[in-house]
Amino acid sequence: MDQGVARERLIAERAEVAQLLRDAVSAGEQDREAEVGETGDYADSAQPLTAQGMDDAIAEGFRTRLAAIDRAIRRLDSGTYGKSILSGDPIPDERLDADPAAELTIEEARTRSAS
Repeated sequence: MDQGVARERLIAERAEVAQLLRDAVSAGEQDREAEVGETGDYADSAQPLTAQGMDDAIAEGFRTRLAAIDRAIRRLDSGTYGKSILSGDPIPDERLDADPAAELTIEEARTRSAS
């Protein structure tokens, strides 16, 4: 994948994911406020806690993705972008097209997920 195209895609995705993270954090804060302000029976109080937990999990997923994007940008800067962080083997353009932040070849990713 062309390095300039990769950088543009990563920067655009980073901005989008950062906004989604801000939204998820805000939703979690609203759920926390709702939990504190709610009165009612026990079953009603569980709903904000469940929503809060979901918001926190979603926010953590966005933080993980931002970290992957930041690592990919650093690899672009260091000249190692497009190479596996494990083996140094080239990551096929098709994989980088699908996920510009990919760190592993498909085979390495399969092996890692099977472990």
